[in-house]
Amino acid sequence: MNSEGGLLALSAALTLVMVLTGALLKSKLWTPDGLKLSLGNRESMPEPTPIGGRADRAAKNMLENMVIFTAVMCAAHWSQADHERVVLGARVFLLARLAYFPVYVAGVTVLRTLLWAAGVVGVVIVGLAALH
Repeated sequence: MNSEGGLLALSAALTLVMVLTGALLKSKLWTPDGLKLSLGNRESMPEPTPIGGRADRAAKNMLENMVIFTAVMCAAHWSQADHERVVLGARVFLLARLAYFPVYVAGVTVLRTLLWAAGVVGVVIVGLAALH
């Protein structure tokens, strides 16, 4: 994909998948009690399973990172930054975050951190391109 907007849209789609997966695993939506919880006000959620907790934390981390990524992508667009550098940074971000989610959910700690850092590198590439 060579489109800045397309990469941003794919990152948003990944965010949605992560948020939905985190919510599904945290509430155990596939069970009758989980369905009841999900359709209610969620005032008395049980402790999530370890996988559910990790999926939820990974989704929240993605939301935090998407705020920054979206801001630098907008800045790059408005400043008419070098297209190739922006696409490179956006690809690095998306691919790192795509790998980050299953690694985090699986509980692999060091690799998770390295993938998170790779995503930050992608954001920095885009941000520096915006400052040209």
